[in-house]
Amino acid sequence: MKNERSAQMTKEATRAPHRSLFYALGLTKEELSRPLIGVVNSFSELVPGHMHLRDLTQAVKDGIRTAGAIPLEFPAIAVCDGTAMNHVGMKYSLVSRDIIADSCELVLMAQPLDAVVFIPSCDKVVPGMLMAAARLDIPSIFVSGGPMLPGNYGGKRFGLSEMFEAAGSYAAGSLSAEQLAGMEEACCPTCGSCSGMYTANTMNCLTEALGMSLPGSGTIPAVFSARRRLAKETGMAIVRLLEEGITARQIMNESSVRNAMRVDMALGGSTNSVLHMLAIAREAGFPLTLDEIAKIASETPQLCKLNPASSVFITDLNDVGGISAVLAELAKTGLLITDQPSVDGSIASRINGIPGADGKVIRPITDPVAVDGGLAVLKGNLAPEGAIVKKGAVLPEMLSHEGPARVFDSEEDATAAIFGGKINPGDIIVIRFEGPKGGPGMREMLTPTSAVAGMGLDTSVALITDGRFSGATRGASVGHICPEAAVGGPLAFVNEGDRILIDIPNRKIALLVEEEILQSRSAAPVPERNTKGVLARYEDMADSAANGASMNHVKVCGISPRAT
Repeated sequence: MKNERSAQMTKEATRAPHRSLFYALGLTKEELSRPLIGVVNSFSELVPGHMHLRDLTQAVKDGIRTAGAIPLEFPAIAVCDGTAMNHVGMKYSLVSRDIIADSCELVLMAQPLDAVVFIPSCDKVVPGMLMAAARLDIPSIFVSGGPMLPGNYGGKRFGLSEMFEAAGSYAAGSLSAEQLAGMEEACCPTCGSCSGMYTANTMNCLTEALGMSLPGSGTIPAVFSARRRLAKETGMAIVRLLEEGITARQIMNESSVRNAMRVDMALGGSTNSVLHMLAIAREAGFPLTLDEIAKIASETPQLCKLNPASSVFITDLNDVGGISAVLAELAKTGLLITDQPSVDGSIASRINGIPGADGKVIRPITDPVAVDGGLAVLKGNLAPEGAIVKKGAVLPEMLSHEGPARVFDSEEDATAAIFGGKINPGDIIVIRFEGPKGGPGMREMLTPTSAVAGMGLDTSVALITDGRFSGATRGASVGHICPEAAVGGPLAFVNEGDRILIDIPNRKIALLVEEEILQSRSAAPVPERNTKGVLARYEDMADSAANGASMNHVKVCGISPRAT
């Protein structure tokens, strides 16, 4: 079996000091003659999606040993976006994606193992590891921790999105303290990534669509024994990939990125997926753009309407065939590139014999949820470089909306106004200076969007921001407005009471103020943030959200991301 990379540490007389350190780890001469496989375990006692990963990692290692190679485990950090929400901690969440990518690169370059199994689960860990896999371009495979089962309260299934909305309902007086307490204890009944098509599950499903994980990795529940079996099979599969010389970028290429984005549109995934796929594609050498994403969205029907857009959960998608069934349905009209390689052969072989849509959870391509994708790219004088909305989770009456701007320079100020009853039907909440540089860190806005919904304002109030949204957000919420306010984007020139138009069917977002009036205005001053440490570094280095908001400035075709 191939072990050329690890030979730099284990072969020849000059590597005797290196071997002595491996012996200190308890490895034998026989083990050092075999391939050494990295196993990146993002276990954490702080994150429900990662609390069970020690057991899953052991299953992966068992699979590697069964196939004749030697697993060597090392850790990766993880942030729980749910508990980081609506305080300073959310400034660090997106930053952790780049730190995870960097740390995986550091270990696997400093100690050149022959191949690697990545074991993520939650929001920024999955894309961070995908960025690392593309950057390293060694044999790589993923197996996620799997989704959490939905909660059940009063005979009704629900997820974390409804829990955040319940806080708004309580503030509005439509939910009692007893009901709120009952819901919070029932919401998250198991380990795993939160139960809806939020960011973590979206990215795990897209990893499967990319071909970087075995079928089922995106949807098999965390608590099912089938996931342990999948982990063992993943461990065996990485040894086969090494033997066949199949590296990450042979799988992660332009075709697989386009396939993944089509699946994203069919699923109606998290808006964060756009941000992450832009960054991942650049690491893979493919300069994906918002314009191309908009084109893919216009061509790809939405086949699923999953929580938070409905009461259908990831477990339901798994029951009807998961991502393989979605791929099979999309392939019926030639929307997929099926000869694209994957970790278990090709997309074509993966979907061979798979029937596709069940008609309920996955709608047939001839009768979709919508004729275009669940995500939409909006442009206009308020977002000349683009903005993102989860179209599939917007109420019909809010697809087109015009109203007065209610302007806030931080998430905290906007949240206080919402809970304080200061937002009126028809308003458009503007939260600015929360972009990659302005935040810094591009915080998610699940608390204000959920408060709007929980207080019964989602039929009449929209929210726009240069920050971003949780995958659990639903409603007329437009994020990633580029350029951001902190770099002088149009959002910095919006005044209280200005009329704003959001026209999702026509992909338009506009500030309805005459150009000569805008020209006479000065930009609102950037609030003083007093950043330090990793946030200061991110503030200085972060790219535009239109390019993925990464501080790892990858050159694509010789061009810096800042120039693309």
